[in-house]
Amino acid sequence: MSTPQFLLTQLEDRMAEVGLHAHDLDVAEAGIRALLRLMGEDPNRAGLTATPTRVVNAFLEMTDKPGEPAKLLATMFDDAGPVDEMIVVGPIPFTSLCEHHLLPFTGHAHIGYIPTSGGVIGLSKLPRLLEHFARRPQVQERLTSQITTAITEHVPCQGAACVIRAVHSCAEMRGVRKPAPMKTSSLSGVFRDDATARSEFFDLTRD
Repeated sequence: MSTPQFLLTQLEDRMAEVGLHAHDLDVAEAGIRALLRLMGEDPNRAGLTATPTRVVNAFLEMTDKPGEPAKLLATMFDDAGPVDEMIVVGPIPFTSLCEHHLLPFTGHAHIGYIPTSGGVIGLSKLPRLLEHFARRPQVQERLTSQITTAITEHVPCQGAACVIRAVHSCAEMRGVRKPAPMKTSSLSGVFRDDATARSEFFDLTRD
């Protein structure tokens, strides 16, 4: 089965963006075929002949990041009234890839901040920011802190906060083979220094 042209175009654009060439694609697909052989499979049997191409395309799609933080967070609205109270968006679902095993971990995030200027971030930008950092080989702890760091750097605010709850297939499918839900938080500015603000954020994000 041939790959649709629009997917080929997306693949070519992505390869050009990260400096890859057709040779790299061939090597990646050859690696998947070798992995299938290590699993005791025949990569030439009917159900697996297109699997190497599909796997490579899937990983490239899963790591296609939607924009840079500075640009994502540049859209501010100052017509929302005098806003200097806490704003929290979530739960925002996401899927990322564990950088140790390249297996998915999935969950949801709550992201909060307190504006200083009255301007607020466009509602879609925080989910896009989450996607930007999630769409790469990642660890949950770093993902959580990258979000608050980006908001603090690019948005006039008194502080930023993020809580992520996720389950990791690298624990559920291999190793201990048990569900291991994990929660991480990252706090900056007033969320770290003010107990009242911190408590309000955790109250708003409690499941």
